[in-house]
Amino acid sequence: MRRTDRVRLRALAVASAAAVVGALIALPAGTAHAVSPDIVISQVYGGGGNSGAPYANDFIELYNRGTAPVTVTGWTVQYASAAGSSWAKTTLSGTIAPGKYYLVQEAAGAGTGAALPTPDATGTIALGANAGKVALVTNSTALTCSTGCATQPGVKDFVGYGTTASSAEGSPTGNLANTTAALRAGGGATDTDNNAADFAVTAPTPRNSSSGGGTGGTRIRTIQGAARTSPLAGQAVSAVPGVVTAVGPSGYWFQDPQPDADPATSEAVYVYTAGAPGVAVGDSVTVSGTVSEFRPGGTGGTTNLTITELTAPTTSVLAHNVALPAATVVGAGGRVPPAAVISSVTTGDVETAGNFQPATDGLDFWESLEGMRVQLNNAAVVGPTTSFREIPVVPQGSTTRTTRGGILLQAADGNPERVLLDDVLAPTPTANVGDTLSGATVGVLDYSFGNFKLLVTATPTVASGGLTAETTAAPTAGQLAAATFNVENLAPSDPQSKFDGLAAAVVNNLRSPDLVALEEIQDNSGATDNGVVAADQTVAKLVAAITAAGGPAYSYRQIDPVNDQDGGQPGGNIRQVFLYRTDRGLSFTDRPGAGSTTADSVVNNAGTPALAYSPGRIDPANSAFNASRKPLAGEFRWNGRPVFVIANHFNSKGGDQPLFGRYQQPTRPSETQRHAQATVVKNFTDQILAVDPNAAVIVLGDLNDFEFSQTADLLTAGGSLVDLPRTLPLAERYTYVYEGNSQVLDHILISPSLAAKAYSYDIVHLNSEFATQLSDHDPQVVRIPLP
Repeated sequence: MRRTDRVRLRALAVASAAAVVGALIALPAGTAHAVSPDIVISQVYGGGGNSGAPYANDFIELYNRGTAPVTVTGWTVQYASAAGSSWAKTTLSGTIAPGKYYLVQEAAGAGTGAALPTPDATGTIALGANAGKVALVTNSTALTCSTGCATQPGVKDFVGYGTTASSAEGSPTGNLANTTAALRAGGGATDTDNNAADFAVTAPTPRNSSSGGGTGGTRIRTIQGAARTSPLAGQAVSAVPGVVTAVGPSGYWFQDPQPDADPATSEAVYVYTAGAPGVAVGDSVTVSGTVSEFRPGGTGGTTNLTITELTAPTTSVLAHNVALPAATVVGAGGRVPPAAVISSVTTGDVETAGNFQPATDGLDFWESLEGMRVQLNNAAVVGPTTSFREIPVVPQGSTTRTTRGGILLQAADGNPERVLLDDVLAPTPTANVGDTLSGATVGVLDYSFGNFKLLVTATPTVASGGLTAETTAAPTAGQLAAATFNVENLAPSDPQSKFDGLAAAVVNNLRSPDLVALEEIQDNSGATDNGVVAADQTVAKLVAAITAAGGPAYSYRQIDPVNDQDGGQPGGNIRQVFLYRTDRGLSFTDRPGAGSTTADSVVNNAGTPALAYSPGRIDPANSAFNASRKPLAGEFRWNGRPVFVIANHFNSKGGDQPLFGRYQQPTRPSETQRHAQATVVKNFTDQILAVDPNAAVIVLGDLNDFEFSQTADLLTAGGSLVDLPRTLPLAERYTYVYEGNSQVLDHILISPSLAAKAYSYDIVHLNSEFATQLSDHDPQVVRIPLP
């Protein structure tokens, strides 16, 4: 399995469930004016010096919830009684830094109490202990209103406290007392323009300019940091403000509606609640919890990046139906992802490497958007919808596109602009390569199984690109047509429709080649691990389907493997098979006697090469082929001329590190075995060519490696074989699409004497780009004129 969704299959490792506290007393009937982006009234206390009061003076406290310093010189804080229209004022001076408070000391009562911290401004206003109105005004003109005061010219922020207050943003707070103040949530950062929702009635906590947000009101960007892991990992944070943007079955995402100017710091984070979250999209909340780094995939996910989240959370809901923070546009008109580099970290664990570079490194670019609302406009589909309902897409404008709309994997370009759409929160549509997702595709950015994933919050609309399956040209009378086709674990238990579809592909799309090397033919019992190794029923069913589709009567040759020794699906005993037709001049030279463990060899018959066994297996006891398919060699004749064919299915890429993984640069340990396999096959073909340099040799099959790989280099060393995918224009070099990367895995290589002919070579795209597939590989065919 290539994917386990964190929301679906994650282990419930955190024992503490969320406590969702409904702090909402009354919802606003309407917003008085736009929320303040920076300076707000964060606390009001009017009981100073009264009986039992903890402080000797009344005070008004301000807070800068923005990202830049704000000068308040010439501004005033003003007060009027609950129903009054006569306003007293105190003039301010100085600058309030981001995340800092500003304390305005007012009149003292008759009693005693502690002195306030050193005030930043001093006035003489006697505030009402239970109810009143306080305004922050950007000039020195006294207000004259009793109602509607929050929308008066110059009013920056407004608080009506006490239920009898005649004016407020939204609804007024509850009544205060000598021992309580109105305290803004989120350490002063929460502002929904509803006083009842934004303020709690609690013990006064005066803070001056020497105080920051502290652990109260930590911002999400501080939690995320400009790094791949949180600088606060393992620490408790409290009163983190934000708006819920998406809700899953075991948690939710929330985002700060007041971002800073630094694109390197994400403004959103996932809150893991272990059960139903108890919040809704559009809820304004503050969250307290522990900052954790979660690695998706459990013990098998050690190569995955971690996801920053809050665990053991306590959530306070302040308001409902709040506008969501704007989605960050990725692509033209927004943040443009890096074009080629996934990570510039050269070796080791990126989580400890530092050098966070979202402007140049694709891994860091997507990391800087972790958890945030992201928008792609008219996203280009570069991989078909998978069985997991994932869709690889890129922003419009990506340059290394294939001729049919995909995006090409290259040696120095892993395509960092790719992201996978996922159906965790909303269904994803069925799409093919070349399609476009019309308009805005919006979701929250997540990560699992080696890929960044956009969890769409609404199903995108597909505009078809009109892609259709390709058909190759028919061979002429003098052309030998040889093809290779991985048929993806074909077994008799597969539905007849798969056999019929493959047959139609051979007859109609490949135009009934003379020779077809098949990979992944399973035994007669399929994936049932019962000791059966024969595959005659599998092949006979395919041959019959080809004939029924109007094709020729194909013969076949193959060798049964040793049970459970060739890798692949357990019990399937996959192997290569030669299908060939004899009505156009091709015949098979049978030299029997080889079993599954018999090593074939090259015989020199007076200057003419021959195979000791045909069919035979090449060096099956060599450790290069442990738990992997052994090459199948066959000697054919085309109009009397010997043609040597070797069908291959090299070691898979299982165990290689992901492109967007924790370790950079990713290692590919599976290559070691493929390199050894290529060396064995190359040595065998060299033996044929040593006898006759003009021998006709075709090496083909699923090599599980790229045309720019060392595997291909080993096979072509010295010019003894020509790798045909390398001869195509760059935009046509692909036989497979994986996670949106179009790439070569299947090859046909031919000897120099054949390469000197005016051959025609074609990769026939009929599977890899489509959501409905007969196989995940595209077949390919070469037509060689051999009169």
